[in-house]
Amino acid sequence: MCESCINKGINDEQPEKRYRLSEFFDANWEKYISEEGVRVTIEQFKAVSAIRVCRTATLGVDYYVCTECGEQTEIYHNCRNRFCPTCSWGDTMKWASKIEGQMMKVPHRHVVFTLPHALIPLIKSNGKELLNIFLRTSADTFKDWVEHKYKVKVGVIAVLHTFGETKEYHPHVHMIVSWGGIDLITKSLRTIKGEYVNYEFLQNKFRNKFTDELVRLYNSEKLQHKFEDKISMLRFLKQINKTSWSIHLEPPMPAPSAVIRYIGRYSKRACLSERKITEIDGEYISFRHKDYKVIGQDNKPVERILKLHYSEFFPRLLQHVPLAYFRLVRYYGVYSTKRSIPEEYLNKESEEEEEWKWENPFVCNICKKRREYLYTVIDMRPREIRTEKFNQIIHPSYIFKRA
Repeated sequence: MCESCINKGINDEQPEKRYRLSEFFDANWEKYISEEGVRVTIEQFKAVSAIRVCRTATLGVDYYVCTECGEQTEIYHNCRNRFCPTCSWGDTMKWASKIEGQMMKVPHRHVVFTLPHALIPLIKSNGKELLNIFLRTSADTFKDWVEHKYKVKVGVIAVLHTFGETKEYHPHVHMIVSWGGIDLITKSLRTIKGEYVNYEFLQNKFRNKFTDELVRLYNSEKLQHKFEDKISMLRFLKQINKTSWSIHLEPPMPAPSAVIRYIGRYSKRACLSERKITEIDGEYISFRHKDYKVIGQDNKPVERILKLHYSEFFPRLLQHVPLAYFRLVRYYGVYSTKRSIPEEYLNKESEEEEEWKWENPFVCNICKKRREYLYTVIDMRPREIRTEKFNQIIHPSYIFKRA
């Protein structure tokens, strides 16, 4: 199980955000990329550049006014980069609200598949190829077993994470699996009774599926590796097969809304929440993390602070920037073809939770009426002189009105 994700729920207390990741990049990024031996991919460079200008006047500020009371507000453009901690929260909320109504009215389970750490070098060398295999084989393993055992077609939503609590490389797949589905014979919606799962069978099946794909890649000469020959590769696989291929399941949750609230809030988010940053001090950054090796008196993991120099923090963080055009969220089983699910089987009557709502910046806080768009302003200062917050009166800017 991904230890960083156990016991995370919607009621976890979240401290106020005191620091922005962009502050640390602004202070140290140029120094870092100028150092000898530093390698940054195009996607990593794009992600950092996006984070540094997200919700600043560099991307643009829209001005809106309420025609009733005259209240004027500024709405900063966001970068919409998948790795941006500022943007990912809103995107996660919208995704969770949307997906809840597309899930079947049966209990769902949170399932986590984790690869042995000995495979990490191969994963890093082969990128999309092995991550695609990881997502597919983990979903197929559970989906096929449930369909064979319980004779129902299930739905699976799989989300790839590559990070652990301290942002080390730790690939694992979170899955929301319907604990029930469409009966293979009657085509009716049916809930699975009980919680029985054959862990040993699933672990062996997952291991066999993944290693079979690995051998296939090797035979087709598509695998990037350092093995001397096939015998050395098979010897390596035999060695890792002695270790346990981890699969963790939570008990069934009675409705899709419950499991979405349970993992939806962090499944698509960037790997480091800015709320966990406790200090930015020159070339050092500190953030909170849970130590699952030490359990406190409250029976919860002890929380610790990790302080890192930018030369260690940047590569540790940026190794998790999503690969170009790589889909972190995948849908399998009946959820891969949601339109084929009868309307009456869907979770259309979910309760609207207050904590899922967010303030609408386009609506006046006083009159509760929609604000009217005025114009847009863009900060035209070069990056090197953007040392203070943008002020439209004193700084060079471009003003225009959208059509």
